Amino acid sequence: MKKEAVVGIDLGGTSTKVGLVSEIGEVIAMQRFDTEGRQEFSSFVDRLEAVYNKIITENEGLDIKGVGIGSPNANYFTGQMMNPPNFSWGKRVPLAKDIGDRLSLPVVITNDANAAALSENLYGLGRDLRDFVVLTLGTGLGSGIVVNDKLLLGQDGIAGEMGHVNVRPDGRMCNCGLSGCLETYASVTGIKRTVFKLLADLPMPSKMRSYSYNELTGLMITEAALAGDLIAQGAFTYTGEILGTKLADAVAYLSPQAIILTGGLTKAGDLLLDPTRAAMEERLFHMYRGKVKLMISEVGGEHDAILGAAALAWQEFN
Repeated sequence: MKKEAVVGIDLGGTSTKVGLVSEIGEVIAMQRFDTEGRQEFSSFVDRLEAVYNKIITENEGLDIKGVGIGSPNANYFTGQMMNPPNFSWGKRVPLAKDIGDRLSLPVVITNDANAAALSENLYGLGRDLRDFVVLTLGTGLGSGIVVNDKLLLGQDGIAGEMGHVNVRPDGRMCNCGLSGCLETYASVTGIKRTVFKLLADLPMPSKMRSYSYNELTGLMITEAALAGDLIAQGAFTYTGEILGTKLADAVAYLSPQAIILTGGLTKAGDLLLDPTRAAMEERLFHMYRGKVKLMISEVGGEHDAILGAAALAWQEFN
């Protein structure tokens, strides 16, 4: 009997990961390629097909049950990406249909952060929790919400867009067209903007002064902060204070047992957690104080979103 697997795809604004995943969460193989979301969608599908064929050829003898995709603004019910802000693929991208037709497999999709929440629910810190929130701090900010052990989808399948709650009405412009979205402050893109604001406002020396905006990465900021760079550390403090304030709002709405952070910014560890936790606790309604855990995901590192997309596929096609 052939070993069964599903294809888990993490479609991000910067890169896309394609993995073969068993039912118990074993990542059998994984490949990554640049998303290039500003090019035509058909070009992306071409490159995805090539990566899929390569990974299947290198792992023969598997029974592939279907495909699960986690992507920004994915509508579970329609199989479409709806107005994805970091892509030039149109307002309604037929993700499930076009990829399903090309790979000759059934496809189910969900918001990328919902996929991360499913990953935590089945394989990670959420296994023993019934109510929790997952925030993905990557190129943008996504969130997945689990209530009473079930993923919260809402009427359009995209509930929980905390990245686009408002921090300041006259704040930073967001790719979604709004101003002051949380994503423009608490994400890799957001912390880069904060670094350059601090560089302009403060005279202190910093390794960050050696890079242009396009050269600077979230990992560079994290490494500089861990090495003691005051500008980089200040950027994490500023980011954590804003994030913690909005998490306090989320706790008031949802009363979760825990909030789990994942994504590139979490590599900074306590440099991000400490100011976030302090700001959240300071602004919490007294009934919630000291009751909500704030944790960094332990699921598979770069595999977390792949595992979540795969979990969705197993639920749908098993």
